[in-house]
Amino acid sequence: MKFFPDAVSRDSIFPAPLDSQFQPAVLFNRHYTHAARKSGRGVPLVIGLEREKGLFSRYETIIDPEGAATLLYVERLVKFLLWARGGWKLYIGGSKVVGEFIRRTYSMRGARRFDCEMMALAYGRALQVVLTTAEKVPASRESHQIAGGHLKGCRIGFDLGASDYKVSAVKDGEVVFTEEMPWDPKTQSNPNYHYHHLASALHRAAAHLPRVDAIGGSSAGIIVDNEIRVASLLRAVPRKDFPQAAGIFKRLQREWNVPLTVMNDGDVTALAGALSLGSRGMLGIAMGSSEAAGFMDQQGRIPGWLNELAFSPVDYQPAAAVDEWSGDKGTGVMYFSQQAVNKLLPAAKIKLPPKMDLPERLKAVQSLAAKGDARAVKIYETIGVYLGFGLAHYADFYDYRQALILGRVTTGQGGDLVIDKAREILKKHFPELARKIELRVPDEKSRRVGQAVAAASLPAMKK
Repeated sequence: MKFFPDAVSRDSIFPAPLDSQFQPAVLFNRHYTHAARKSGRGVPLVIGLEREKGLFSRYETIIDPEGAATLLYVERLVKFLLWARGGWKLYIGGSKVVGEFIRRTYSMRGARRFDCEMMALAYGRALQVVLTTAEKVPASRESHQIAGGHLKGCRIGFDLGASDYKVSAVKDGEVVFTEEMPWDPKTQSNPNYHYHHLASALHRAAAHLPRVDAIGGSSAGIIVDNEIRVASLLRAVPRKDFPQAAGIFKRLQREWNVPLTVMNDGDVTALAGALSLGSRGMLGIAMGSSEAAGFMDQQGRIPGWLNELAFSPVDYQPAAAVDEWSGDKGTGVMYFSQQAVNKLLPAAKIKLPPKMDLPERLKAVQSLAAKGDARAVKIYETIGVYLGFGLAHYADFYDYRQALILGRVTTGQGGDLVIDKAREILKKHFPELARKIELRVPDEKSRRVGQAVAAASLPAMKK
């Protein structure tokens, strides 16, 4: 199957200054489904995902069983849905050939072993692939919980990232203290490292309040019932010590004896946007050490989806950058994070010391951009192209009206370049979305600590 229309040049479709081979998932998917319908061979395919407590997500599409790109289309679609929605049981309703391919691929012996392992950790049971007909895939059953927005009282909020953590003290909705501290949790094998950093931060924030009524947290990774199920922050913790590390939030709750709620950082991003902008229908994307995403629907509800878009594919080029953790290529973490900046350095012809870590590399590029260095400008413009096509791709799975973009990568002049280029892409290639979706950024301070403040509003106080 041809990816590009014959009459359209590659440069006019993909104006990515430093990545001429970029193949946006949104264009591939739309071109594929259009061709499948036109072929006269198109048949329904329904993908279902069951997660905790019988919750169920259903996605309907069309495939051409004889199409050369069918297996690629379905595998990448399954991958996206698995990390966007989450689930321990995967239903493939339709072509048996396609279903068998997905069953082999998403197995402990298949190419997506990492995904199987992570879903098993997140949901406490092995990932199953069920082959059935399109008609027999169960109906959707979603959870819609309203979270956050509690501003009364004396509260502490924290946000745990891979390169820094933030803490805020909030009194009746007013921020009285904020702090951002560097740390290196990914290399620390002792769970006490994580506990003591967070515990001391809470005490520093508490010193600015007359009392502490509630604590709310935002953390990278998969959080279920105030426990970390999967997180790169705990990557170095041995399996035997993982329960100790995963339970630090519950330990802190016992010690402070106040309501404490922790959510995935992506959902807190969406909450932060809703609180700061007074809007709903919010997709939040935080570009930090990784990509965090969260979603609030137009009724102000959080569906409880996984929203781990760092692992969801956005680029289908064969030579796409590989994520070192998952081993997969073309996934969001390599396009919407500090790692995106780092991967574009060679193409931009910017040389930095090999031992310089990612946060320092980002600072170096930010400094160059502030001086008008054309090489750094191209890095941000390229990420803006990624974002424009990425937002269009996300719109095929999330019904949102506001896109809140924040995180370290969006700090400073570079962030403005990213947003401007993303808007340009939407206006040029997806005018219907450009009219529907508004890209928003918080002010400079909120870009860095807004999630910690929003997290403080998560728990309801005891009556």
